[in-house]
Amino acid sequence: MAAKSQPVVVIKKKGGHGGHHGGAWKVAYADFVTAMMSLFIVLWLMSQSDPVKKAVAGYFNDPRGVSTLLGTTMTGTGNGAIPVVDPNQQQLQQLKEKLEKEIAARKDLQKLSKQIEITITPEGLRIELLEDKNGTFYKSGSAELSPDGKELLALLATELKTLPNKLLIEGHTDAAPYSKNADYSNWELSADRANAARRLMQQSGVRADQVTQVRGYADQMLRDPKNPFDSSNRRITILVKNNDNGTPPSLAHAHVVDGAPAPPASSSAAKPPAPAQTPPAAPAKPSTAPAKPPAGKPANFGMLRKFQGLFSEKKK
Repeated sequence: MAAKSQPVVVIKKKGGHGGHHGGAWKVAYADFVTAMMSLFIVLWLMSQSDPVKKAVAGYFNDPRGVSTLLGTTMTGTGNGAIPVVDPNQQQLQQLKEKLEKEIAARKDLQKLSKQIEITITPEGLRIELLEDKNGTFYKSGSAELSPDGKELLALLATELKTLPNKLLIEGHTDAAPYSKNADYSNWELSADRANAARRLMQQSGVRADQVTQVRGYADQMLRDPKNPFDSSNRRITILVKNNDNGTPPSLAHAHVVDGAPAPPASSSAAKPPAPAQTPPAAPAKPSTAPAKPPAGKPANFGMLRKFQGLFSEKKK
């Protein structure tokens, strides 16, 4: 038998074609868009101010946020690109520099420069006048100001009276007890010294309503707790408070430091509440309605009395 012939199978493959079905052009287009974006960013940076340029440069130099020139605060460790300046802090810094220049310009006050400390705190500008062993601003054991103390406080008053900021004056002593008088202690001495500073500054131009509080702390807030008897603990502090338009709390039972009672906080606190006045009772009008019987008794009194009369007659 002749062998059967196998059918011939022909497979035709269609070749792929290019054109828009390819993807090479997408890569080229993406590169082009990236280059254009980079160009526009560079052009935008060239038109910005110097602080912005420095901030962007600082960010790329230190993206983790440790540098002082940052363009972001996402890490929470750096400052913003454009720092916000507090007007109060800026004003107090200018006042601090001006006072230091004024004190340095006076030859008679140059020797006291080490005993005058001016610092900026969250509360405001704190000016501390530190005593030495012999007493610089006050006579030893007294609330009387020395000539140097009067001159320095007058200088401070000249500068502070032009400010809208409120003032707070504090007096402090060391831990040595005041032994001259049993009825006069460091509490009275610190308060009297603060009040003496207040009087002189107001005489030199500080407004009457500018000083909001005068405090005497005795030895309760030592500047050097490790050396409670050190002379630097004896000091007067003048606090120029931040200008936040705040008002100090009113204390109904507070007293000023010189012993006179402070004015009451309000008229309601000054006078005790008056007893409530009841209007005079109107004269009672005769009523034709029968009076109501008291609670717990029967309502028909007439019938009860009749029965009582009958029982009494029977007994007789």
